[in-house]
Amino acid sequence: MNIRLVLVVAAALGLSACSDWLGEKEAPPLPGKRISVLTGEQALATEVNGEAAAIKLPPPEPNDDWPQAGGYSNHAMHHMQVGDHLQRVWRSSIGEGSGKRAKLLAQPIVAEGRVFTLDSAAEIRAFDARTGAEVWSVDITPKGEDDTFSGGGLAYEDGQLFVSTGFAQVVSLDASNGAVLWRQTLSGPMRGAPTVRAGRVFVITVDNQTHALAAEDGAVLWTHQGISEVASLLGGTSPAVDGNVVVVPYSSGELFALRIDNGTVLWQEQLTTMRRTDGAATLTDIRARPIIDRGRVYAIGHADFLLAVDLRSGRRLWEREIGGIQSPWVGGDYLFLVSNNNEAVALDAKTGKIIWVTQLQVWDDEEDHTGRIVWTGPILASDRLILASSHGRLVSLSPYTGAVLGTEKASDGVSIAPAVAQGSVYFLTDDADLVAYR
Repeated sequence: MNIRLVLVVAAALGLSACSDWLGEKEAPPLPGKRISVLTGEQALATEVNGEAAAIKLPPPEPNDDWPQAGGYSNHAMHHMQVGDHLQRVWRSSIGEGSGKRAKLLAQPIVAEGRVFTLDSAAEIRAFDARTGAEVWSVDITPKGEDDTFSGGGLAYEDGQLFVSTGFAQVVSLDASNGAVLWRQTLSGPMRGAPTVRAGRVFVITVDNQTHALAAEDGAVLWTHQGISEVASLLGGTSPAVDGNVVVVPYSSGELFALRIDNGTVLWQEQLTTMRRTDGAATLTDIRARPIIDRGRVYAIGHADFLLAVDLRSGRRLWEREIGGIQSPWVGGDYLFLVSNNNEAVALDAKTGKIIWVTQLQVWDDEEDHTGRIVWTGPILASDRLILASSHGRLVSLSPYTGAVLGTEKASDGVSIAPAVAQGSVYFLTDDADLVAYR
């Protein structure tokens, strides 16, 4: 069987468990109405041809856990393994979803055979990863605070669940039962998830401060300050950690490499370009998580700047005028991403040259140019690039060519990239449904 299997995403996320992700690349099209996920224009173009354009990925490998946003602390998950024929096995509500007053921003994480979630009302839930049954729940809203908030996220290490919040607090919970172990109040609210590594918890506040906390008791070990920004995009990002280095992105467009033991600056970059002329160009956010992989750092900013940096020296290896707010995905020697223009792009990670480009739908109403669509992802699993959109479309692309393999309509928008662990794919919809496929 051709391993480049077609991902036919289960329709409407609310279908019965018999829905299946089936098919092979050369199979005849399935019956039913086709909904376009492509548009006719794209700004980027391929730059390599022939043998140089032949993408060769490492074989998919199983991963037991997804312990923090982006997977592991370095955010380099490469090529994960899932089943050939994925079926929906369970669906559970995690609580409150996105609304006018608050947005659902936290990616689910998976550890200890459980899926942990954070809803838009500051409630943490743990679900059995096999059955979807709720194991425990706890509301972490501080006394005297409204329980409606946006932001924050989850990370797991050694039996502890760490939660960053919009209440300017980091909370540690016992992952087995949800009991609060400690709380630490910081300089400001957090929109992105924590990153945890070797007994240290790293968080970024909305005033562009990085705090390193001791996982044991929440004590602040050191703080680093970036340039504070008045305006920024909704949402947040997380540091990347590998070895003794933490790479920190700020909404100012600054990217710092710091020593994890004391916060000393090793090198600094600025992810901005003068090319953009639209009003959004003034927002220099780095919303996407940086990646550390085999001695290189990959980072993309909203202000049309993508670069690769040598982790040790800070030397620029290459740069491109490509912007985005979604975290890129490194798979082998290739980088996959979604641009500000809703282009799915594959690049050579060593040179930055574009191998293929697929234009995704930009507007919900293409004729009137209304309802701007946000695509999340991609993630790479068993020869499929999986993406989801804010207008309720789930799409798979070939990582080798960019060809659309499958597309289906979901019951609601999906604004958070899925998580993958033990062969299961977990989607979280904007209306707070957690759906597992296996």
